[in-house]
Amino acid sequence: MKNFRKIILIASVISLACAQTYAASFKPVIPQATMQIAKEAEIRTAHLKPSSEVVRVGIATTGFKTYDYKEISIYGTDEIQIYNGHSLIAKFPANYHIKVSYNDGQYRIFDTDGSIIEEISGTPTFTCNDGLLGVTGLKRAGKNALYHGALQLTPKNSTLFNLVNLIEVEDYLKGVVPNEMPVRFGLEALKAQSVAARNYVLSPRTKASPNYDVVDSVASQVYYGANTETTLSDEAVLETTGIVALYGWDLILAQYSSTAGGYTESYAYAFSDPKTKAFPSEGKPYLIAKPDILSQPPLNTEEAAAEFYKSKPDSYDVRSPYFRWTREWSAEEFRKALESTLIAQSATGFVKPAFVKGEKLGEIQSIDVKKRGESGKIVELDITTANGTYKIFKELVIRRLITKDGKALPSANVVFETGYDDNGKLVSVKAYGGGFGHGVGMSQFGAGFMGSELKLPYEKILQHYYTGITLGTKPVILSADESQQETTQHFYTNDKKTEIVVDNKFQVSKLLADINGKEYEFELCKGFLGSNRVCRIDISKHLKKGLNTVTFRYPSEEGSKKALRLFVEIVKSEGTADIW
Repeated sequence: MKNFRKIILIASVISLACAQTYAASFKPVIPQATMQIAKEAEIRTAHLKPSSEVVRVGIATTGFKTYDYKEISIYGTDEIQIYNGHSLIAKFPANYHIKVSYNDGQYRIFDTDGSIIEEISGTPTFTCNDGLLGVTGLKRAGKNALYHGALQLTPKNSTLFNLVNLIEVEDYLKGVVPNEMPVRFGLEALKAQSVAARNYVLSPRTKASPNYDVVDSVASQVYYGANTETTLSDEAVLETTGIVALYGWDLILAQYSSTAGGYTESYAYAFSDPKTKAFPSEGKPYLIAKPDILSQPPLNTEEAAAEFYKSKPDSYDVRSPYFRWTREWSAEEFRKALESTLIAQSATGFVKPAFVKGEKLGEIQSIDVKKRGESGKIVELDITTANGTYKIFKELVIRRLITKDGKALPSANVVFETGYDDNGKLVSVKAYGGGFGHGVGMSQFGAGFMGSELKLPYEKILQHYYTGITLGTKPVILSADESQQETTQHFYTNDKKTEIVVDNKFQVSKLLADINGKEYEFELCKGFLGSNRVCRIDISKHLKKGLNTVTFRYPSEEGSKKALRLFVEIVKSEGTADIW
């Protein structure tokens, strides 16, 4: 079953042929009658489906220099197969490095003696049903990069192609979680990270490229593949299988950063609108400023921010090396640092007036914070020079603008202390700060402390950092439409009350469900004009501790003009879910 599951993973993109195993010493086999083989494989595996959604991950070269390739060499730790559409092109033994070049829209696949095995157009796909796939010379975290799923070569233009890893989300997360959070933070923090990372990859987005959904670098999430997996982080992914964080009926934007510094910030005061670039942006109700110690008042005044960031109050972030930090400059050092960064940061549109090449900054006269967020994060900053005043907005721009030894400030949670001589001339600048990163949503060091020291479960960690959320499966729609008649969800429970939440806007009479192999029929509540239209069905007694599988089916007798929206709720929000 495990081998066929790997095969059927790629069936969401292409129909795959079933490969036969053979001794590693054999030369590559170029099969005959490949279409018939593929057809037989489809029949044998038609009942199998991926256990989670399939994601397309763009894989960069070593050092993340580029996502564009002209040639590549791919191998498998076990037998490897190559497909072109429905056709099985060739099979190779384990550790057989297959060179592929690309030019004029054609791929050439070479044997080790340099002879051409095949010339094809399209998208060659490599699978390794009983092992992992590797790319010759590709390193991640100092190790040979290895991947679950399949590797596909997708044309970018007539001379370049992209390397895409087609992989189930749950397997993808195993290569993300230990690279986004230190494993030493413990199981519960890693579970919280697993949910946040799952939210990220499953949330609707503008694709990184037409050829892939996300990339394997910090531009999306750090994904280093199977060779960086650990037992504890794998356990965290398993024990949160299928679970996402929801606000109402939507997956939240599960922002996280290394260290909040003791007080997280609201989304609006850290990020600009992704489309209009307006700043502050429209807020998100689940990403609001929150102190670790709830009695702490807001830090939006200079006095409050200075008191907080010049001291070390109780905080979940105390173990972070960036919980508190300082930086110092002479006035001339500060001026030179600004001159080196102002042009690039002006290009963002958040420096007014823009500083252009050839301008002289002039002597720095003052640094004035005009506005702070609740966490004390600088939202608007004035830097006055002999040649004028520059207004700087947005935390990322501020911390990239103000550098020390070429390095950006760890965060914009910073208080400046300036020194002047007897003539009123600026001579020194000192920064007192706290945190590392944007400080919105989950603080990873804070999550580690909450899980390992306070022994809090992952759901409590998430509910602290993401206000008013529910934990459950991704909401789905059931209807008479062929693509929506049936849907299967896999999720992990651990002795928690579990309910199916159904938005019965269209007055459907019942819901059909197969829960861990047993069929059930649930009567649904009915209401009008929004009254009583959200039904809750307790299925706790039908579940087992651990991994569960539920297949929902639309009752065909209800006709084609109705639909249901639903999800499985694992942990209830304190608030109520919005409806259609």
